[in-house]
Amino acid sequence: MIRLTAARVAGLFTAAFLFAAPVLASAATWNIDPDHSSIGFKVRHLMVSNVKGVFGKVSGVVNINDSDLAKSSVTATIDTASIDTGVAKRDAHLKSPDFLDVVKFPTMTFVSTGVTKGSGGNFKLLGNLTLHGVTRPVVLDVEGLSPEVKDPMGTFRRGATAGTTINRKDFGLTWNKMLEAGGVAVGDEVHINIEVEMTKAK
Repeated sequence: MIRLTAARVAGLFTAAFLFAAPVLASAATWNIDPDHSSIGFKVRHLMVSNVKGVFGKVSGVVNINDSDLAKSSVTATIDTASIDTGVAKRDAHLKSPDFLDVVKFPTMTFVSTGVTKGSGGNFKLLGNLTLHGVTRPVVLDVEGLSPEVKDPMGTFRRGATAGTTINRKDFGLTWNKMLEAGGVAVGDEVHINIEVEMTKAK
């Protein structure tokens, strides 16, 4: 018979915790920081240049499992009325029923459905984007997640950059005008660039 003294039992518990700690630490919940995150986009205008803009209000929760990214997930909500292209008249048109119809559809959402690894720490985030009342699958190309850092207030932070391209007509955003010289006023493809900063949930 093996006798376990109190000291021996304490040692076994300590050892078990030390071995388990890295596993526990590999998975964490992070909140998207709306003050340091944005959804940028650009779209072709008059067939000659790109107009750029940003959605300044985004929130959501990111569950990151560093040991197995396939077990990670993202849920994000973007305020459609926070669109800003730097021109008030254009922003008003984009918020109108011709485009985003922000009164009827005040938010767009992204809910991840899977993760696939890429090269160099990059990966693809698969999910469903709901925009203008229409839900379509999209794939985000995500650059490697930044390491954790502690800010001066003691909060742990991480960041990520991602991008994708969607066809606005797939989401019912079909308004356009034909040009006299041929072509259209607004391109169909919308290139999206995402900058996200997250704070670790306590």
